[in-house]
Amino acid sequence: MTDWTAKLHANPEPQVRPMPKARIGLRKGDLCLLPSARLVDDFIRAIPKGKSVGILELRNRLARRYKAEGTCPVHLGYHLRTVAEAACEARDRGVPLRSITPVWRVLDADALTLKKLTPGNAAWINAQRAKEGH
Repeated sequence: MTDWTAKLHANPEPQVRPMPKARIGLRKGDLCLLPSARLVDDFIRAIPKGKSVGILELRNRLARRYKAEGTCPVHLGYHLRTVAEAACEARDRGVPLRSITPVWRVLDADALTLKKLTPGNAAWINAQRAKEGH
């Protein structure tokens, strides 16, 4: 069984690198942010209750913060899953909801990340999203 909370905290620092080849809206040589799970977690925790941020907006805002042309969607997707699974682990440990990373403010019903989560976790995230009116 994967310990997602450990993965969240063991992640390396974010890096900005030139793209080795054109991919998903970035040209060869464009500066691309490779985010860490902690960076993604910190960003999501800063989203106020009642607000939501789409994944594309999340990618763009992180890239601007690091003066990059874009954020790697593969790295972001991987780390969104880590953050979501760690949030669900926190729920399972009895952590109060106010202390759990509110991934439902980013992951909507169409997010591919939800399809990759441990069974039951996507339903809980969608329920939290609905409770906040998203």
